[in-house]
Amino acid sequence: MKIKALLLALSLTSAFSFAQDKVKYSKENIKKMETYLFNEGFSGPSTKKISTIILKDGTTHKGFCSDIETKKGQIYEIAIKDSATKKQMKFAAENVGEMYIFPSNFEKALKVRKYMGNIRNFGTKKLNKNTTNEHIHFVNQTVSLKNKKDDKEFLMQLINPEFSELISVYHDPRAKETGGVSFGGPQLGGGVIKSYYVKKGDKVMWLHKDDFEDNYDFLFGDNAEFMKKYPKKSVEWDYFSFLVNEYTEMTKG
Repeated sequence: MKIKALLLALSLTSAFSFAQDKVKYSKENIKKMETYLFNEGFSGPSTKKISTIILKDGTTHKGFCSDIETKKGQIYEIAIKDSATKKQMKFAAENVGEMYIFPSNFEKALKVRKYMGNIRNFGTKKLNKNTTNEHIHFVNQTVSLKNKKDDKEFLMQLINPEFSELISVYHDPRAKETGGVSFGGPQLGGGVIKSYYVKKGDKVMWLHKDDFEDNYDFLFGDNAEFMKKYPKKSVEWDYFSFLVNEYTEMTKG
């Protein structure tokens, strides 16, 4: 009898703990949490707008970006034509501290077409992010690609510049997206980016949707109020941009 009573008590405790970890959200809240708040990832530079390159030594160069060389999606060299001297200049990515470029009109048009072709994005994706005239911010970060390679410096696009004070999220040029279903028309579902590079404190990691729950406490666990409102058993990877923004606002007060 004692054993049965103990097992019953443990079962009730587990059920209570599980219930505490689950929060039900209204349809309105879910729609809000699914709203994509990150900037879109770009790689093609505009050759008609002046880009800015800031070297690690503080030297600033402004010019028209004629080419960006990449290997496996990562930038390793940038070529610009100086806006004042008209001199052609090349910079190794490892020597660049920050870079501000503008996306090409062609790539912006492709992004808009892509997201308008996915019915899930209506009302959730911010299409103005694709057609923005603002610059794209790249920052030199030391990371391990996919958490498998040796640490190395890369120029990575910051995609949450408006709320990156506590958690910085960088575009993964080789990220895949979840698939959807199409019946000759707009795609139903899918279109969710599966991975990003994320920095909190001094740690930079490649975060894949499959590892989201394992890293949830590291990302948000130092804010008890946030964890109570958004326990990891109640949220999904689809909400990631919202959660980063919400965590930042709640932590900053």
